[in-house]
Amino acid sequence: MSWFRRRTEPAPPPARRSDRERAAEFWRRWAELLPEVSAALGDGEPHRVENRLCELVADLHPDLHFSLERGHRAIYALVVSGQEDPRLRPCTDAWAAAAPPEDMIWEYHDSVPPVPDPTGVTVNLGARRLRLADVRVVARVADGLVDVAVFHPLFPELDERQRRTMTFLPLDATLGERLAGERLGRVEPAAAEPAGAFGLLELRELVRGLSGDRA
Repeated sequence: MSWFRRRTEPAPPPARRSDRERAAEFWRRWAELLPEVSAALGDGEPHRVENRLCELVADLHPDLHFSLERGHRAIYALVVSGQEDPRLRPCTDAWAAAAPPEDMIWEYHDSVPPVPDPTGVTVNLGARRLRLADVRVVARVADGLVDVAVFHPLFPELDERQRRTMTFLPLDATLGERLAGERLGRVEPAAAEPAGAFGLLELRELVRGLSGDRA
């Protein structure tokens, strides 16, 4: 569950500090802000800290995105992502290296992690509820990359922006942002369910198999 993810307004370039220095400053300020963040999330009012978190992440680098999620190993997860932009990898690497140890409350990710079971996820798009269990895909492997066509039975009822969301969101939820960025080639929506289509968990098995990761 993602409460907010934003970095939409223009921001000034980061100050002339090293990635390690900015990462250390981020975590110092995060520790100071953490009681306020935890209280806001506990009250179900994350908007109370949204602006301060936006400023904190922008100071790390203005092109980064962030989100607060339900954790897999802890209650909450903080995700700070460069969306697989190679320019931002040194920054997120330094951020992850300087992160405090995970505990029962917080875990930290430098890319959007996969959902343990994407078939249990339902996405709300306006008044429509779309189950990822209904997503069907076909895949073609070429030169170590996987080209994917994505179909959902409700695609005919969606506008172009919504179809694009429902083309890429299931793949990120299934593979995680990093593996999707590394292994997916061409991605496109399908107007009808393609012959030989299969589900998201089978796609995960295929892509992880190419990467030698069956975990």
